[in-house]
Amino acid sequence: MEERDYYEILGVDKKATPEEIKKAYRKKAIQYHPDRNQGDKEAEEKFKEAAEAYGVLSDPDKRQRYDQFGRAGVSGAAGNGGPFGGFGGGMSMDDIFSMFGDIFGGHSAFSGGFGGFSSSYGGGTQGRKLRGTDLRVRVRLSLQEVATGVEKKFKLKKYVPCSHCHGTGAEGNGGSDTCPNCKGTGTVIKSQQTILGMMQTRTTCPTCGGEGKIIKNKCKECAGEGIVYGEEVVTVKIPAGVAEGMQLVMNGKGNAAKHNGIAGDLLITIEEEKDKELLRDGNDLVYNLLLDFPTAALGGKVEIPTIDGNVKVNIDAGTQPGKVLRLRGKGLPDVNGYGKGDQIVNVSVYVPEVLSRDEKKALEQMSASENFKPNITVKEKIFKKFKSLFD
Repeated sequence: MEERDYYEILGVDKKATPEEIKKAYRKKAIQYHPDRNQGDKEAEEKFKEAAEAYGVLSDPDKRQRYDQFGRAGVSGAAGNGGPFGGFGGGMSMDDIFSMFGDIFGGHSAFSGGFGGFSSSYGGGTQGRKLRGTDLRVRVRLSLQEVATGVEKKFKLKKYVPCSHCHGTGAEGNGGSDTCPNCKGTGTVIKSQQTILGMMQTRTTCPTCGGEGKIIKNKCKECAGEGIVYGEEVVTVKIPAGVAEGMQLVMNGKGNAAKHNGIAGDLLITIEEEKDKELLRDGNDLVYNLLLDFPTAALGGKVEIPTIDGNVKVNIDAGTQPGKVLRLRGKGLPDVNGYGKGDQIVNVSVYVPEVLSRDEKKALEQMSASENFKPNITVKEKIFKKFKSLFD
């Protein structure tokens, strides 16, 4: 299925303000909310799709990456089933309703003609699981690593489940009691009169933090939190073709959550080391070749670097400055698997700055030859490239 543009999903222009994006999402969320469209799988998918779009476009950093790289800039690019999850792929209905609640001031339960959105996906009838915070790391890659993909290991200082209580937060068989404030639902309902009528909002219970339970006998090692500060070695497989500024996501490799909740994600930001000889232009690589005058005039073979090692290329006799050679398929692979770029070779000709007496004499003799005087055709051919820069 073709992936739709996030702006198109919300029905906004690419120059839309944050408030316009928020307003558009509110409209879509109400229109496709599962409680209004029970049993309608298409509406449920559109509800998730709108939440995914809003999750990216409401975040300035994610929106900037999306505008620059498309979905590859805001999601993992290892393919289906790979180690990286996109925004929507790692987003549960609990996550969506949490964001939905933030937009409407709590898990909405409109009583004024909106169908009573109580959210049967979590938060409305039972306590929710807590979620750990995300971790961020940066990884610097050489051009060769970008070309082939690479495996990197990180030793992360992070919260991990308590080994003494196995993440429950309870000592021994202490267990937990139902929260007396929310009666185990994890949420409390507040009513408020508005211009639309009486509106009820479902918010997180302040007593239990939304879990719906309270630990009876807290673990002595973690003080009832279920997590302790430790470390973990994480192996990250970075796909070929990533670019500067891209962010990959490893679901569940962030900080552990309290009481065996949902672990946060590990966000890996790509930084690219500059190569000494090759310049990157999207998936193409650029090499500036400086020829000596005899080779440019007589032709021959020269050796140039590529991402796969040095190769020899033929130089035609009479090669002019500004000529461009293209080595097909010698660029970088596309991060989404759509083939490889090329290597562009820009040719320049070196003119010696200092000449010996014999060299000067030889050149003076050659300058008298008509063959060494540029004609109009050659001049137009060379300077046409420069003129195009100003058109």
